[in-house]
Amino acid sequence: MKFHVQGVGLLVLLVATVGVFFVALSSGRVAGGGAALWEWMLGQGDPLFGRVVLELRLPRVAGAMAVGGLLALSGALMQVLVRNPLADPYVLGVSGGASFGAILALLAGASGFWVNAGAWLGALTTMMMVFWLAGGIEAWERGSRLLLTGVVVASGWGAGVSFLLYLLPDERLRTALFWLMGDLDQGGEAFWAGFVLLLVMVLVWPWGRALNLLASGSMRAAGLGVAVTPLRLLLYLLATLAAAAAVATAGSIGFIGLVAPHLLRLLGYTDHRWLLPASVLLGGGLLTLADLVARTVIAPQQMPAGILTALLGAPLFLWLLRRSRP
Repeated sequence: MKFHVQGVGLLVLLVATVGVFFVALSSGRVAGGGAALWEWMLGQGDPLFGRVVLELRLPRVAGAMAVGGLLALSGALMQVLVRNPLADPYVLGVSGGASFGAILALLAGASGFWVNAGAWLGALTTMMMVFWLAGGIEAWERGSRLLLTGVVVASGWGAGVSFLLYLLPDERLRTALFWLMGDLDQGGEAFWAGFVLLLVMVLVWPWGRALNLLASGSMRAAGLGVAVTPLRLLLYLLATLAAAAAVATAGSIGFIGLVAPHLLRLLGYTDHRWLLPASVLLGGGLLTLADLVARTVIAPQQMPAGILTALLGAPLFLWLLRRSRP
């Protein structure tokens, strides 16, 4: 029965996410709305409105959907990996390493592809560093050690980022600060973020049943035929890949990877075959809504979406923790 309930919930979430997508497309500084978007889709609308949708809004909204989905998916994988609902890309230091790599590339005078490459390299370096410092394979049996190591490494990356910001010339400082606050005004990267999201989902979804067993304990999973160590390494790699793609695309955006999967678990999503796609939809929808508010609430200026997710995510997560107390 629970299987069908989760399936119906996923369908409702899909419809809601599609609705958020079209609301975000039709909203903005250029007058329009749902009616104007519908007319343009039928080939009868204002050409100026159509150019705004195609060239500005669509890349940004698609990027928000992809980045939110990547963060939520990465958070869901890390939470089952360390069996702790507090795990997410930021707590484990992956996002901090990606931020350090990107700011280092900016300091070197790079832009575009090389900034993204720096973010990827920083995330992958952090993955290996946390794994090694936590004790390698043995760390999996004590997820708290991996979590605490990630927190310490994240703190170190934060100090490193502050030092690099101090060294940055003024003309690059504003770009770096916006990037660190979570800037979704990078629509040209939406395709690659979406590609990575699809790739990670295709690779991890067939392991949904094994994830259910792993979440109940490694000994039980091993006893039921799950190759625990290879599965954990796969999850760690895919979670890092998803987080790196998100940070490289939009900078540092917090709480999506923490709140989305945790909220779904409170709603009864215990089967990872449903939890993972639901996390992608909820994460994408939440970040798209946050970005919509961020770019309209103080128009004509645009607030970085990461500021809004931090302002709303912290009290929401505290409420979720209080609600989930035994």
